[in-house]
Amino acid sequence: MCENWGYKHLHEVQQKRAIDEMKHAEKVIARIIFLEGRPIVSKLNKISIGADVDKQHKNDWKAEETAIKVCNADIRLAVELGDNGKRELLESILVDEENHIDWIEAQLDQIQQMGTQNYLVEQTD
Repeated sequence: MCENWGYKHLHEVQQKRAIDEMKHAEKVIARIIFLEGRPIVSKLNKISIGADVDKQHKNDWKAEETAIKVCNADIRLAVELGDNGKRELLESILVDEENHIDWIEAQLDQIQQMGTQNYLVEQTD
């Protein structure tokens, strides 16, 4: 949507973040297979797409917040089970998720401080 609206910079950042999320999924799936499990990829969380950039950022923030909570809970479980491979994998994913939410929060702060219109002008570069 951002690409279609001409917000080139915003589109590029969101596309990179989406690729990061796909790589996270690939790594988790590889770990499950390594442990001789069967990954279930048919059950997906609901995806919420906002009708405007502000709502998109807010929806993305919620998704990242959920991912961080899940990562932290899974890291605790991995530590309890002594699965250091899974712990290390999840810690690397957690760092990415925290960076993602930090970037989203910065965007929301900019929208609040400069207004949506001025923010969007900056995204066309």
